[in-house]
Amino acid sequence: MELTLARLLPDAAHAPQTLHSAMRYSTLEGGKRARPLLVYAAGELCGARADNLARIAAAVELIHVYSLVHDDMPCMDDDVLRRGKATCHVAFDEATALLTGDALQTLAFDLLSQPMAGIEPATQLALVQTLARASGHAGMAGGQAIDLASVGLELSLPELEYMHLMKTGALIRAAVMLGAQAGTPLTRDELARLDHFAKCIGLAFQVVDDVLDVDADSQALGKTAGKDAANDKPTYVSLMGLARAREFARELSSDAFDALEPFAGKAARLRELGRYIVERSF
Repeated sequence: MELTLARLLPDAAHAPQTLHSAMRYSTLEGGKRARPLLVYAAGELCGARADNLARIAAAVELIHVYSLVHDDMPCMDDDVLRRGKATCHVAFDEATALLTGDALQTLAFDLLSQPMAGIEPATQLALVQTLARASGHAGMAGGQAIDLASVGLELSLPELEYMHLMKTGALIRAAVMLGAQAGTPLTRDELARLDHFAKCIGLAFQVVDDVLDVDADSQALGKTAGKDAANDKPTYVSLMGLARAREFARELSSDAFDALEPFAGKAARLRELGRYIVERSF
């Protein structure tokens, strides 16, 4: 994945050099790459071509990185550490960070809109729509808006879940569905099962993030620990306590794995990634 991203990102030697340098700085040499790995795992289950999956996975990761660059800015979460290094607006400046996020987002859709071998135009349009809907007002951006508006408020569990199904879960669900859409067509029931797996794992990802924000240090996380509590943000830990949040993550993963049962060995990679998401320490 790292080599693919390095190849697809603009060369820092080409103008505008500062923007291109910031795009590469923010994207390369860091991150869990969980979302692109989910693209590959779902695509493997459906027999999708590796070259197509590489392009789709890169597009998903670029959307994720753009969101991190913007989320870290002073007008949003105002953070100085991401993936173990200075955030984009600190390493460069706020205007460059804003443009970096914009450029990464548009590059993602540029990549996804280019012809891919064996994929019909109607299917490719569906891929673009899947990523766009997961990224916008009904997905990631909408979830972030709710998150910013919820500072200092006490949310109910359904309200918190709704927010994170958008903010974190939407792109994770899109990653799985994009991989599935790129291969041999699945039945409606099979797609529903994959989506349920992704929904549960997406929520588990956020629950574990909330646990680690309390239970790990900044060096291990590669970002500022304790940030949610310091900013008075509602989290799964603040709502249900640390022990119950850990248990809830395990329950979500169990539900996710149940959805994969009919796929048997074809879903081995998805199961591995699901376990990693729940058991990770950063």
